[in-house]
Amino acid sequence: MNGSRLLRYSSRVLLGWLLLLNWGCVHRIHVTTAPTAVSPVTIAQSLHVHVPSLALEGADHRQGITLLEWPAEDLRSTVTDYIRSRQTFTSVGIGPADLTLNIKGWLRMRSSGNYHYTLRLESTLGPSEKPPIKSYLVEKKTVGSSVRWVTASDQSPITEAVQAALDDLLTQIEADHLLYRKEPS
Repeated sequence: MNGSRLLRYSSRVLLGWLLLLNWGCVHRIHVTTAPTAVSPVTIAQSLHVHVPSLALEGADHRQGITLLEWPAEDLRSTVTDYIRSRQTFTSVGIGPADLTLNIKGWLRMRSSGNYHYTLRLESTLGPSEKPPIKSYLVEKKTVGSSVRWVTASDQSPITEAVQAALDDLLTQIEADHLLYRKEPS
């Protein structure tokens, strides 16, 4: 008798999980941005982009969404491609470089009619293997649709927030370009 109860209970739990996964959906975010302009200055150093974390807040509590997935690797790749296209540094990558840009990201999602997204990027920039020279903070907000049936309903406003945040971040870094001049050997 004990074994049959356990089997019924396990079957119900499994069925419940399957129903939850079928009723909800997973939104996998992939962001691609391009700079709105080429940098007016070039910092004559190579840059390593590091995104150690990307936290998501609020996405797992929305009706119909069992998971919003946006890996930190996707943000790092987007930032690297963006900076490379903007031509702010002589080279940009994930390998060893003169300077390191560390970016910690937070995406907060709230719903009140339409979905509201807030992207916060906390960044530091400085010589690799040394303390950073300066830190930067960028926070951008966008509004999405009132329904979230397809991944694009999340992806479009998140892409818009990333684009605006990177435009702002790189404008700040370029304004500080004299801080990042290569010191004579």
